[in-house]
Amino acid sequence: MDGMRDALAGKLPVTLVTGFLGSGKTTLISRLVRHPDMSRVAVVINEVGEIGIDHDIVAMASENIALLANGCICCSVRTDLQETLRELFGQRRAGQLADFDRVIIETTGLADPAPVVQTLSTDTMIATHYRLDGVVTLVDAVNGALQLAEHAEPLKQIALADRVFITKSDLATGEQVENLRAAIASINPGAQVALLLNGAIEPQQLMNLGLTSARASERTLSFLGEDLAGAGSGGERTLARSPIHDGSIRTLSLRFERPFTWAAFSAALELLTTLRGPDLLRVKGIVNVEGQPVVVQGVQHVFHDPVPLDRWPSADTDTRLVFITRRIEAQVIRNLMQAVADAA
Repeated sequence: MDGMRDALAGKLPVTLVTGFLGSGKTTLISRLVRHPDMSRVAVVINEVGEIGIDHDIVAMASENIALLANGCICCSVRTDLQETLRELFGQRRAGQLADFDRVIIETTGLADPAPVVQTLSTDTMIATHYRLDGVVTLVDAVNGALQLAEHAEPLKQIALADRVFITKSDLATGEQVENLRAAIASINPGAQVALLLNGAIEPQQLMNLGLTSARASERTLSFLGEDLAGAGSGGERTLARSPIHDGSIRTLSLRFERPFTWAAFSAALELLTTLRGPDLLRVKGIVNVEGQPVVVQGVQHVFHDPVPLDRWPSADTDTRLVFITRRIEAQVIRNLMQAVADAA
């Protein structure tokens, strides 16, 4: 790449599957691990027995790693996720496991996905060998709206999602499904939303959701989101404001024509995360750093390493940023970033 190393090349992509209690994650995973296209995938779950695959196990690689008949590796979290990911990679490198190409992690129904996402960038060994490919969130069509109104976890699970599947739509009314779609769009308008019945899914629907390479392409713009890629002049747009929880979650899109210095841009982000880290649910975008396109993404106070692209993915060289926030006035972010842009 003209002498520039692809920072993402060779890292194992990790997909996080999340969703509130009863959203259908276990049904999804139990169907998924039996799929013939899962032969080079490691699936990390809480308990192998929970998804009823015992009769499909052909070997036990270790106390918590099972090899399935189709070549899929099923692994239960014995202590914590970091140790499990290290053990998986160590056994893969030592030739004790098949050479899997990616990892799918199922979180518990009450889990906040943010710490798992953060682990992939803060643990040095894990960040060297793995990269976040995307967050997939399941939402129950029957109970989803009530759960969103009463619990913080499903709100956050949707806010961090790259793709959302509405499950159990066959048990819900058309109105319930459409209301839930609207609620999801109000929390995270950038997430792709689809219906999922009885866990019937193709593995490809969980893959290639994130930035896969530092080589710019149309996929780069797809990862960044249509709102970022679309035409438009500078300034601020509040793409959506959630009607749930008094509109505390909102999505803000910012665009700047003038290039930043990395020192100025990172100082602004550091100030924002220091002051309001817990409420900065997700940030992603492409930044013009003295003419060079750099992709940034973060969850709360933790940001992945910035990824310099080999070129701009289109003729648009503006900095474009999307913030999904909780209880932060859009003007606060806009003023801070604008001050930095003006000073650059």
